[in-house]
Amino acid sequence: MNIARLQQLLEVAITKRLAVIGDVMLDEFVWGRVVRISPEAPVPVVEVQRESSYPGGAANVARNLRPFCNAVHIFGLIGHDYPGQKLTEILHEEKISTAAIVIQPNFSTIVKTRIIARQQQVVRVDREAEYGTPIEKIAQISCLFDKILPSLDGIIFEDYGKGFLNQELKDCLCQKALERGLVVAADPSPKNPLNWHGVTVVKPNRYEAFDAAHIPQTPALNNPLEDAPLLQVGKNLQERWNIPQLLITLGEHGMLLCQSGSPPYHTPTRAMEIFDVSGAGDTAIALYTLALCAGATPEEAAEISNHAAGIVVGKLGTATLTAQELIASFQNNGNVHRLVRRGWPALE
Repeated sequence: MNIARLQQLLEVAITKRLAVIGDVMLDEFVWGRVVRISPEAPVPVVEVQRESSYPGGAANVARNLRPFCNAVHIFGLIGHDYPGQKLTEILHEEKISTAAIVIQPNFSTIVKTRIIARQQQVVRVDREAEYGTPIEKIAQISCLFDKILPSLDGIIFEDYGKGFLNQELKDCLCQKALERGLVVAADPSPKNPLNWHGVTVVKPNRYEAFDAAHIPQTPALNNPLEDAPLLQVGKNLQERWNIPQLLITLGEHGMLLCQSGSPPYHTPTRAMEIFDVSGAGDTAIALYTLALCAGATPEEAAEISNHAAGIVVGKLGTATLTAQELIASFQNNGNVHRLVRRGWPALE
């Protein structure tokens, strides 16, 4: 894709409005330096230098969309607690609409805390409990969705398997979106095997794709187009869900796009350095969906998504990117670069 085409798509994208529906959470980062090994146990002692908080889960997908489009609405569940209040405040600062976030008094907002020292993740602490969305909340969410539906161009189901999305809610909102001709995307969770029939595109990573297809994992090949088990997985999932597009993210091997009636399309990784893979999948689904809404072909959307993910893995923390960074990536990264990993290996 040339730069003129990319800029054309970005100019259209800025006029679009999207909704993200799924498990929202607060991502906390504690930044510091390792000063010694603890005398109490063979673990590092981290001297805290600063702390920061970002929207996580489905909220991070919304955050990745916001620099590129006119409006973003987030649907999710939080508790009546400090993390929920903090998350809402951050989303307001990012100019993301939180009118469709539902507060559940007896629910604790999901929090993931990462301890970072010398550009490496030392440990992650998760504070969460499994939950299910009550029937009355589904009705409330559906009503909130009806209010904004006429203004939307696309929706993204972001499932982290925490309990917000279930088959009833997915089917209800998906049907309404399809009746209006919206682009509907889904980022699935192996913990929550939903039927994604009716969506435009599903974006699992390699592990999730094999798991969903009930096919044993096999070692990844450098050329995904020669990876027979992976291609079979793609075929199986497209047939099972009856979806026109399946985008499988492959970590250091890029992305594989499977489409009905077309041969598989592979786009190699565009990452130059990997510092942190936190939220890279969120970036991928956000930019792919927005590109489709802007009129990109699936292949163009895959290239845009791939470049975007390559940018954010080169940053520490739950990161986003700008249009200027995306354009620069296409200008400077026309060819595949050698990966330089910092910290820990890339997750698929």
